[in-house]
Amino acid sequence: MLLGVGTVALRSLTGCTGSVSNMFEMSPGNTPPLVENRLSAVYVPTHVERMNMVGTGTLGEIRVGLMYSYPHRFWTIEKENGEYVTNQVKIRQEDSVHLMAIPWDGETGTVLPNTGLSVEITRDGELVSEEVIYPMLSQRMGFHYGANFSLDGDGTYDVTASAGGVSIPRYGSFEGMFGSAAETTVTFEFSERELNDIPYQLLRDKQGQRGAVKPMEMEMIPTGYAPDSLPGTPLGRGTSGDAVFLGSVVEAERFGSGPYLALSARTPHNGLVIPGIALSASIDGSDPVELSPALDPELNFHYGATVDDLSADSAVEGTVDVPPQVARHEGYETAFLVMPTFGLE
Repeated sequence: MLLGVGTVALRSLTGCTGSVSNMFEMSPGNTPPLVENRLSAVYVPTHVERMNMVGTGTLGEIRVGLMYSYPHRFWTIEKENGEYVTNQVKIRQEDSVHLMAIPWDGETGTVLPNTGLSVEITRDGELVSEEVIYPMLSQRMGFHYGANFSLDGDGTYDVTASAGGVSIPRYGSFEGMFGSAAETTVTFEFSERELNDIPYQLLRDKQGQRGAVKPMEMEMIPTGYAPDSLPGTPLGRGTSGDAVFLGSVVEAERFGSGPYLALSARTPHNGLVIPGIALSASIDGSDPVELSPALDPELNFHYGATVDDLSADSAVEGTVDVPPQVARHEGYETAFLVMPTFGLE
């Protein structure tokens, strides 16, 4: 059984896809083949699986939850010949698990990108595995940190998560929070048999179609949903590269004396927060204003700036200067790459 700090139930985390069948172990030799001729958009992946809980811990003012499942293929984003492309990180023979971490604010449940998270795994005080852990997007978990790790068979392991601290602007009750470096260690008992018992489901009938599977329902750990609506005066909705943007004019003291332009980027279908974008906006044809990634208890994670001449009647045109610099799980790796200028309507 898994022994995790702060866990209330030692079980596989539930999903939302109906019946599941454990037909084969996920390993480099038998991972389902990718869909041919994938859409340049969000699409339904080949399969989904559940995961086991490692535990939860505290990184200063940040809560963090740790989970694992089968090793995953995923994609990193790079710039090649002036264009942004994704490169697949394939499952290695030595990979044992895909370890995932979600940091959040315990008071509001807001998932916190830009925490500078890292992870190492030790056994009896000896380093077992230390991999680059990537900020990621998946349809099942939304924003999280993850990577494939190798383990040394069944036994007791310590997973230490470290955060460098959030460096982006924070407003309201978040001001001054989450900025300190901290670490926490969670101890768990790993069993290859329990790993192989994690259920999964092949999505034969829907894989490759435009759409997305539903995110997991996790009792102890929040999912990074963007708000259905934003505070302030709505400016409209726009799309670019299959990402959805909602805009709002917010006038509040915490943002300064002028009106604050907030753009919230989210995935289609599930409305999950998309971090890692370099974004700017032109107001009524003026020179673009850089929008900073930021955290606010009401706006959640968003991109924003104070713009003196902004009003509810302003014509706002957004420009994605750099697409999301986050790794992607299957179903997202072909989206959010070519992102043209968009308006809000």
